[in-house]
Amino acid sequence: MDATSMLIGGQWRSAIGTGRTEDVTSPYDGSVVGTVPVAGVRDVEAALAAAERGASVWRRTPAHERMRVLMRAADLAEQRTGEIGAENGKTITEATAEAGRSGELIRLAAFEGTQLYGDSLPLDANPGTGLDKVGFTLRQPCGIVVAITPFNYPALLVLHKLAPALAAGNAVVLKPARTTPLTALALAACFVDAGLPEGVLSVLTGPGGELGDALVSDPRVRKVSFTGSTRTGERITRMAGVKKLSLELGASCPVVVLPDADLELAASAVAVGGYVNAGQVCISVQRVITHPAVSGDFLDALVPRVQAIRTGDPSSSETTMGSLVSLAEAKRVEKSIADAVAGGARLLTGGDRDGAIVAPAVVADVDPACALSQDELFGPAVAVSTAADWEQAIAQANGTAYGLGAGIFTADVAGAVRAMREVDAGNIHINWTPLWRADLMPYGGLKGSGIGKEGPRRAVAEMTEEKTVVLHGRPW
Repeated sequence: MDATSMLIGGQWRSAIGTGRTEDVTSPYDGSVVGTVPVAGVRDVEAALAAAERGASVWRRTPAHERMRVLMRAADLAEQRTGEIGAENGKTITEATAEAGRSGELIRLAAFEGTQLYGDSLPLDANPGTGLDKVGFTLRQPCGIVVAITPFNYPALLVLHKLAPALAAGNAVVLKPARTTPLTALALAACFVDAGLPEGVLSVLTGPGGELGDALVSDPRVRKVSFTGSTRTGERITRMAGVKKLSLELGASCPVVVLPDADLELAASAVAVGGYVNAGQVCISVQRVITHPAVSGDFLDALVPRVQAIRTGDPSSSETTMGSLVSLAEAKRVEKSIADAVAGGARLLTGGDRDGAIVAPAVVADVDPACALSQDELFGPAVAVSTAADWEQAIAQANGTAYGLGAGIFTADVAGAVRAMREVDAGNIHINWTPLWRADLMPYGGLKGSGIGKEGPRRAVAEMTEEKTVVLHGRPW
């Protein structure tokens, strides 16, 4: 792989039609960190044609052989951690930690790809059927999987799609975010160098709209796995046709702080959960809902912790929060905070912008109906509101179009159980914020936050199709 190549069917090459390239730049200082091709529809066709050939070969490869290729790729990913870089403005500490999880995530998926069990069917339980028939289910790969990934975790969110799809025996065409393609290409090189057959994997770099539309609408594609905005997810559902879809979409994650909560624990957790990766995480804490009796004490504990977050050069080990992914995103977040304050909220700290860096903000007395609570912020600010009782807290927690993650802080087991039952979120954390994820756990949202689950076991299942097989004998 050279600096201006993308992967099409196992071959590193430039864009077919235009031969154009574009620079990948650091959002912190604008420096060029790499150059990639600008793919077009001819490259999409080449990738899908290669995937047809690759899928035919890979689905006929025994699971233990697929596992060996993935295990070699995992070893290479660990050896090349330094090449899986921080191109989106996150701190070097965060980027290194993300890259360091790559190998184990691939291994988890590799194992699950060998465990595609079926079920025996008790056909004789059906009236009119005797013991002359045997039924069972059988899983097989979908075929061609299109994976479309965002910028915020350019290694892990690529691998949460790529590794399970390959482990299950599919060919994959990957379209990474335009702002962070270098990590995806570096990871793809690990699979190619590990012995993945030609045609099984392609990585297309360039404009998401043009390439994404062509990929998801193509009838050769059987499965689309997408992480990104709810608006784009809705577009995919309209364009995809009859395909399997996994969509991990937007969020406005709440944390409820009940009167009996450990406020120091809650403040410490929110000071992390609202600002990791500059708040550019689907499960970042966006809203905190407190009881009036503890709201002041909670804010007194939270604000100094947020003020201690050190912004600056992402490459410095002293920096604890880097920049947003672009200047435009930083301006958008700055305006969202300012609009909330103009609407009557109180800015307790942060909110000012320096280039693509927005100082981590705490905004109090936020109207739960305002945009800062209702819309996905994807930035370093936490909106704090109050709820006088449990019913109001639940109503606020469930009062957006989203349902990805939630956190509840309480010392009462009964309150924790009630939260598990009544909060509409795909991931619920008791005495922690939603910003926690083990790579092996099922992960996905409700309502406008999407459909389907990630996590290697669930993803492998969703990357396969189930057939029912009935063997007919002679009646006894």
